[in-house]
Amino acid sequence: MLSLLLLAQDAPAGSGELLSPLEAGIARNLMVVIVFGAGMIISVVAILAGVMRSIFVGRARERTRQEVAAYVAEGSMSAAEGEAILKAGAIESG
Repeated sequence: MLSLLLLAQDAPAGSGELLSPLEAGIARNLMVVIVFGAGMIISVVAILAGVMRSIFVGRARERTRQEVAAYVAEGSMSAAEGEAILKAGAIESG
């Protein structure tokens, strides 16, 4: 259908109709559906990628907290050092 639309656009005036009015309307609507469909797919993929990134960052942050807590608990790091490490990687919101 898309190739018919392109042929109809390139055809010189008076060369005869390649598409009936119904087919031309369908072809126009098909292009709109394709454009909006592609936009929706790109949007959904971008949102899912953002959610996955957020999940991975959260997991890594929690794993780091647990490891620092374990070092503090076994005595190889002081509580002040652990707090400094955790604050160094924190993102300030404000």
